[in-house]
Amino acid sequence: MKISNVEVLVLKSPGLYHSPEGAEEPSGPTYMGLVKVSTDAGIVGYSDMETSAPVAKAAVEAPRWSEPGLEFCDGLASLVIGENPLEVERLWYKMYRGSIYFGRRGVVIQAISAIDIALWDIMGKFYQQPIHILLGARWRDRVRAYASTLFRPTPDAMREAARRYVDQGFTAIKFGWGVFGRDPAMDVRLVEAARAEIGDRHDLLIDTGWFVERTPKEAIRVIRSLEPFRPFFIEEILHPEDYDGYRQVADSVETLIACGEQEATEWGFRQLIEVAKVDVVQPDLTRCGGFTVARKIVHMAERANVLVIPHSWSSDLLAAASLHLNAFQRRAVFVEFNTSQGPLSRALVKEPLRLVDGHVAVPSGPGLGVEVNEKTIEQYRIA
Repeated sequence: MKISNVEVLVLKSPGLYHSPEGAEEPSGPTYMGLVKVSTDAGIVGYSDMETSAPVAKAAVEAPRWSEPGLEFCDGLASLVIGENPLEVERLWYKMYRGSIYFGRRGVVIQAISAIDIALWDIMGKFYQQPIHILLGARWRDRVRAYASTLFRPTPDAMREAARRYVDQGFTAIKFGWGVFGRDPAMDVRLVEAARAEIGDRHDLLIDTGWFVERTPKEAIRVIRSLEPFRPFFIEEILHPEDYDGYRQVADSVETLIACGEQEATEWGFRQLIEVAKVDVVQPDLTRCGGFTVARKIVHMAERANVLVIPHSWSSDLLAAASLHLNAFQRRAVFVEFNTSQGPLSRALVKEPLRLVDGHVAVPSGPGLGVEVNEKTIEQYRIA
């Protein structure tokens, strides 16, 4: 079996991503890249990409610049077409080294991540096994989900939103970004309102949004102001590369500190674990390097006694991939469940993932275990 083609399909849904007013949901991604890897055996693998899809498309479809064996500035597709898709480890490094002059991080790693996920999808379909079995373990067949949404602008709106998620069956809710960080006193009132509404039996998670610039001492003050409301973790309180600042914060507070959705490669996550000393790493499979890297991250985190809670906001396709990673982990806490109802979040797979008793089932079919909805692709594809 050989790889015959690698494509990036650019999708656009109606309307632009925006922060919600009142208690409305965000609409989900406006643009999305969908990687499709085809083989001469007729097996096809998919992955979404929450990045600048046109830039990723250029990185994937750029021509070969160098002779075989000397790759350093080549389009990613040119590096893997004709190769055996089952050699995921070798192909990952071939793409990484072959794009090293314009890659190593950012959109190139995100494109490599999506191709890697698609290759694991192909491998699962070839062997007729779900990805978590190929990773090496099925420790569980369902994972507790947290509702992932934005901060609302008023305490009343926070209470209304929290009540709705609890009524839907969620036992954990994460509020993030939105208006948080504009007014420290209001930040406390918003978190207080959410905790008052959900009570003590449910978990509350907070994403403070690193676009708000903070020093480590400012971050410590923010966390201490929220600790009376017992957040399970506080996420991205500092700039993603402020490893020394994260260590200072993590050493100074009781609350678990989470970071990692913007991080990439095993080397980057080693910095988060060993230098930043965060309590929770959050690899996004479409950004960190795909399953080939995420498996190494899980092993590093387990050795360091650090939790792994994957970031999976974009679509049910990414959530399905994250469920496989959760099933592989000896200790899995949550899967992130994007509550947006936009078509690129909810309609990218034929059978959307469903919440049952606060949990989402790990897909048991071959590969990713979910089927891409070709009608959705046809309706929203623009390139």
